[in-house]
Amino acid sequence: MYPTHRPRRLRKNPIVRSLIRETSVDKQRLIYPIFVAETSHRRTPVDAMPGISQFNLEGALEECVPLYEKGMRHFLIFGIPDRKDDLASSAYDENGVVQMTIRKMKQEIRDCVIFTDVCLCAYTSHGHCGVIKDGVICNDASVKLIARTALSHAQAGADFVAPSDMMDGRVGAIRQTLDENGLQDVGILSYAAKFSSAFYGPFREAAHSAPQFGDRKTHQMDPANRLEALKEMQTDIEEGADIIMVKPALSYLDIIREAKNRFLVPIAAYNVSGEYTMVKAAALRGWVDEKMVRDEILLSIRRAGADIIITYFAKDLALEEK
Repeated sequence: MYPTHRPRRLRKNPIVRSLIRETSVDKQRLIYPIFVAETSHRRTPVDAMPGISQFNLEGALEECVPLYEKGMRHFLIFGIPDRKDDLASSAYDENGVVQMTIRKMKQEIRDCVIFTDVCLCAYTSHGHCGVIKDGVICNDASVKLIARTALSHAQAGADFVAPSDMMDGRVGAIRQTLDENGLQDVGILSYAAKFSSAFYGPFREAAHSAPQFGDRKTHQMDPANRLEALKEMQTDIEEGADIIMVKPALSYLDIIREAKNRFLVPIAAYNVSGEYTMVKAAALRGWVDEKMVRDEILLSIRRAGADIIITYFAKDLALEEK
């Protein structure tokens, strides 16, 4: 007896396969991260991230405009300042590297959507995500500077600010600060469940943000904790986050799925530098087919429930599409 149900009938024809495909990855759901530095060099390749560079302001535009013309609309800006101090004063300088990049990008590609990373680690002399007193990161003092940084980004023209520090109460403080300054329409994409991960290493080289001592385990989440991640996301939603993010993506697909099932806001996932670099390095060795592995990874993140993916692969996908 042959089976009544033959699933292969829906798989044999490639056109039918496309017709019933449940999950897809397209550039409308991707955000491309870009590193902008106060430097004279238009482009400085990042050794630990093949295909990724740091740019000065002119170089950033040279990178983003062709991608915009290919249909890429969403960019996440990370700033790399020349000047660092204990209070991260370059982070909220109205003429800081991120603020100038926002203004210039909005002049050149008006209807792009700009997200900005809001943290202090790349701007502090010690490389931590907040203000340090007596060797301890002070939550409330840090939140004040984080909110001030978010405000400066919004005033420069950012569409969304994305706090990545994991300090308690920072989403509420940012929302209040933006609203009090007439910036109610600026959104918040919160790094709501940001885990203390080994996958961030290449990024810290690219952003010059490695801590000078210790680690970030006092504020980034324990990878073992699932319920705490859900609590963090719920808290950020209650404080005014418009989009919540899980970071990294691949080791936390279960968290992405739970967030999608539980919360009625868009879910973002960050396909982080270590995840990107592993694929690139293996492909350079000829061990894997880069495009096939990349596409399978991005599909898995979407299938888990991510509405939005922040990924360094966004450039490759945009340039490949006709």
